[in-house]
Amino acid sequence: MSRAVTIGNGSLLVGLDYRGQVRDLYFPHVGEANHVSGASGNFVHRIGVFVEGALSWLDNEDWVVTIGASEHTSTGTLTATNERLQVILESHDAVHNEQNVFLRNFRVTNTGSVSREVKLFLSQQFRISESRRGDTAFFDPRVKAIVHYKGNTTFLVNAFMGGKQFTEYNIGLFGIEGKEGTYMDAVDGKLEKNPIEHGSVDSVIGLSAVLEPGQNAEAYYWVVCGKTIPDVHTLDEYVLEETPERLLNSTESYWRAWLEKEPRNLSILPAPLRTLYNRSLITMRVHSDNGGGIIASSDTDMLHHGRDTYSYVWPRDAAVIATALDISGYHDVATRFFTFVSNCIEPGGYLMHKYRSDGVLGSSWHPWMQHGVPHLPIQEDETAATIFALWKHYERCRDIEFIESLYNPFIEPAAKFMCEYIEPTTGLPQASYDLWEEKYGTSTYTAAAVYAALMAASRFAMMLGKDDDSRTYQAVAERMQTAIGTVLYDESLKMFVKHVLHSEDGDLTFDKTLDTSSFYGLIAFDVFDIDDPKITASAKTVQDRLQVHSNSKGYIRYENDGYYRMSDADTPNPWVITTLWMAQYLIKKATKLTHLKEPLDLLNWTCSHATTGGVLAEQMHPNTRAHLSTAPLTWSHAEYVLTVDAYLKKVAELSEGD
Repeated sequence: MSRAVTIGNGSLLVGLDYRGQVRDLYFPHVGEANHVSGASGNFVHRIGVFVEGALSWLDNEDWVVTIGASEHTSTGTLTATNERLQVILESHDAVHNEQNVFLRNFRVTNTGSVSREVKLFLSQQFRISESRRGDTAFFDPRVKAIVHYKGNTTFLVNAFMGGKQFTEYNIGLFGIEGKEGTYMDAVDGKLEKNPIEHGSVDSVIGLSAVLEPGQNAEAYYWVVCGKTIPDVHTLDEYVLEETPERLLNSTESYWRAWLEKEPRNLSILPAPLRTLYNRSLITMRVHSDNGGGIIASSDTDMLHHGRDTYSYVWPRDAAVIATALDISGYHDVATRFFTFVSNCIEPGGYLMHKYRSDGVLGSSWHPWMQHGVPHLPIQEDETAATIFALWKHYERCRDIEFIESLYNPFIEPAAKFMCEYIEPTTGLPQASYDLWEEKYGTSTYTAAAVYAALMAASRFAMMLGKDDDSRTYQAVAERMQTAIGTVLYDESLKMFVKHVLHSEDGDLTFDKTLDTSSFYGLIAFDVFDIDDPKITASAKTVQDRLQVHSNSKGYIRYENDGYYRMSDADTPNPWVITTLWMAQYLIKKATKLTHLKEPLDLLNWTCSHATTGGVLAEQMHPNTRAHLSTAPLTWSHAEYVLTVDAYLKKVAELSEGD
């Protein structure tokens, strides 16, 4: 189950599922430690309602749940209706923009015909530091709240209903010693008030109100996050003094101001596209750690089916996301990312596979050996794409002092590595893994990215008076540009090849699998003119061979792509990013306003696959259109913003011509 709502402030990120339950809680870095999710998928913060002897948790089928997110704020909304219990439960959810506080405002309504006591139960299953060993939870009589802690991570849970603090609670074990969870204690509507437990522990609190027919009661619930118990005591006191209501309102005001920071006119877009644009900006920011790292996704649901998640910083993905935020006016987020990634570079001048958002090297499956021979386990396009994105950042901000601060530790080592990591016979980059992290060789996409990065490095060097280096970088780039057009283009395919392998004796082995990235990389990194015959021919090949022709008419990554391919589908899955790549090409190619109909159709296609909360997935089932893999995928949202920006600029340009 992908995430319906993701809310955060750059230090604390919370993910809610489609039943309004907390499934992810990252703190103190976005993506680094998830204190709720587990490989079993059973860790969850539940919501339940008890009426007239019957308890129902929101994951029960008798609830009809609608969940979404505000267009203009990083806040979630939920409405859950239970006809059997004759109850409506609503919530308004946020992470405070300044303090590490997760807030929920519940409203429970009695839709029955008689006066009844209604109880709201809220359970917490923390897996602090992603381990269930050694946690402690206790009722703290000093603040009359529940505290969960381990090491330097502490959470405090508090709640009020009708102005009265909760008094019902229980603390116990879950997932060990035959214990399903302390939330089960709520079945009879009464909690046993066990004051402390350690190990794999959970807690549950209860709030109650007597409601007349049609009457409702409000409850405020919050989780504050800190390093120590005194820290969370102080933060809990802050919530009480400011009041949860004011904190929710101020958070909404902040996000509205954040969206309105830069003037932008979206009026020519259909309303759903405008909404998704705003939601995409917020999604990207929520997935950007205040320390600079930008993660691919906070959705850990795929952990329950595999070995790892997408909650890492891939330099390539993050560079695209930083660019999308940059063009939207959020230069500070982009600046923090470039500072972050510059600290990650290896002494040899290259970036590794992926990183945690605290700057530590992330997990990887790329070996250091190929056929018994040592080889770097890198995707060279990640290093290259970041340098290219940094140049684009400079063009917008013109902050020469920032560039100068990064030149010696980052730009120069990366450029010199790319100049040295070259196949002497062709002038193309040496082999590395492709952007899909699957194939080892010299891919067209990687070659395009390296060309663009070296041209950017040449401009940086010239600007800073390093003329010799500038000429060297440019010469290597221009030779590579020629090689891309001669070695990597296949006339019989009318397309650039996926990749080439160089043997020790100089032979070239080509992978001629049609791949959308082999076409898009050349236009994204400005290798050839948009009207170059080879680009035109490749675009037609992609349109003819890589577009899905079923219920979902997006574009696949490449021929016979098996990643998350469903057994009931006769084609690989369309991806949001590859579909938007084609839209970006069509926008660049357009010379008349009428030429923009097809890219607008692809934007509408993208929007039609978003959830009511504005969540875009990585890929979709070609027939059912269901989200597959991870959602949200931050890269998908970034490409959407980039495509909308390109569309609006092209409309303005062509309108002036008319």
